[in-house]
Amino acid sequence: MKKKVAVLLGGNSSEREISIISGNAVLKSLIRSGINAYSFDTRDFPIMQLKKQGFDLAYIALHGKGGEDGSIQGVLEYLNIPYTGSGIMASSIALDKKRTKLLWKSDNLPVLPDIYIQKKDVLKGINNFLIKENFKKLPYPIVVKPNNQGSSIGITLVHFKDQLKNAIEKAFNYSNTILLEKFVIGKEYTVSILDTQILPSIQIITKNNFYDYISKYQSSSTKYLCPSGLNLNQEKKLKKIIKRAWNTLGCNGCGRIDVILDNNNKFWLLEVNTIPGMTHRSLLPISANAIGISFDKLVLKILNKTITPNI
Repeated sequence: MKKKVAVLLGGNSSEREISIISGNAVLKSLIRSGINAYSFDTRDFPIMQLKKQGFDLAYIALHGKGGEDGSIQGVLEYLNIPYTGSGIMASSIALDKKRTKLLWKSDNLPVLPDIYIQKKDVLKGINNFLIKENFKKLPYPIVVKPNNQGSSIGITLVHFKDQLKNAIEKAFNYSNTILLEKFVIGKEYTVSILDTQILPSIQIITKNNFYDYISKYQSSSTKYLCPSGLNLNQEKKLKKIIKRAWNTLGCNGCGRIDVILDNNNKFWLLEVNTIPGMTHRSLLPISANAIGISFDKLVLKILNKTITPNI
């Protein structure tokens, strides 16, 4: 009897739209491969029903809160249904940019200086907070970002002090904790991981100041170079950093880590994505394809690396 696979997509996060596109692409791929697969929007479908309906595996195509943060993983653990991607703890940490950086820093991995702000710290008013706080250790320009969002949602590049208030307010619309991070001019790269294999790096070239939401999903001018143009030594060095960064967080299955190469030829880790997009513009499929792994083969490889709950 064929195993029954549930593709979980949609959800309630701000990345819902991208998740639906990713999930539908995965579903079509699984069906092409002869897998008995069905999609479920977790916003509308009670996940607790999966076991009763006889599902054996879950392919998680959810992005952001509720899907990438360990919560859906916890439900699947409770139901004793194996699932794709990282486990509860790694998922939870990886979506939290500050905690991710703290772990990386503890392992002597290269992370950019930042200031971490909680919403409760500015309840008396952002103006009072900005006057009180000293931001001199973080010279402009700086990037203001929600601490636990993906897809570059809610991010602002701030060049001057008078832009900071609006940027902070915008970031707080998406998260109760935010990061003010040093902005580095350089070349942006992303590196995908598939099981224990580090895939070829991709250089991201955008006309915008950084790889924001518009660059990712709307702009036709964004270019992805794979091979990335790094020399053999740089590629080797980058792969070593990526492997350590991935393992430090305890991640599994597949994922993607974004980095920047500054003008002094130093790599800086930016963030990790434990459930990469699977749309026609997504970077994991591009990287896999560069070494002969088709989209359908990639989906099957991800499915075959499900986590079995320890129950």
